[in-house]
Amino acid sequence: MDESTLELKIVVPEQMMIDENVDKIIAEAPNGFFCLKPRHIDFTTALIPGVFYYYRKEAEYVVAVDEGTLVKCGLQVMVSVRNAIAGKELSYLEEQVREKFLARNKTEEAAHLALVNMEADIIRRFMELEKLEFAD
Repeated sequence: MDESTLELKIVVPEQMMIDENVDKIIAEAPNGFFCLKPRHIDFTTALIPGVFYYYRKEAEYVVAVDEGTLVKCGLQVMVSVRNAIAGKELSYLEEQVREKFLARNKTEEAAHLALVNMEADIIRRFMELEKLEFAD
C-alpha cells in the first residue's frame, strides 16, 4: 500500500467482507455524509444504515450497511457493521437489502416475542408461588 490509498476493511460479525486499497470513501454518520481520503485527519464515528461508497481507480463501489462504527487511523479505515451487502448497482442492493435485512428483522422480532413470553410466564409462576405461600 502506498501513501495515496487507504486500506479499507469492512467486517460483519461472521466475516471480513472487504479488504482493499481504495482512493476515497463516502459514508453517512448521524450528522450527515462525509468523505475520507488518505491525508484526512484520524477519527472515529458511528455509521447509520445506508449506502457506503468507495472508489478505486475511478471506479465506484457501493455497499449497503447497517448501523456500525468507522475508525480511521493513519491510512487504515476499519468499518464494523451488523449487516452489509456489496454490489455495483444500487437497484441490486435495494433488492438484496429488502430480502436479507427484513428477514433478519423478522427473526429478531420473533426472538424478542419469545423473550417477552418467557418473562410473562416467569412472573405468572412467581405470582402463583406467592399465592401458595400466603395460603399456608
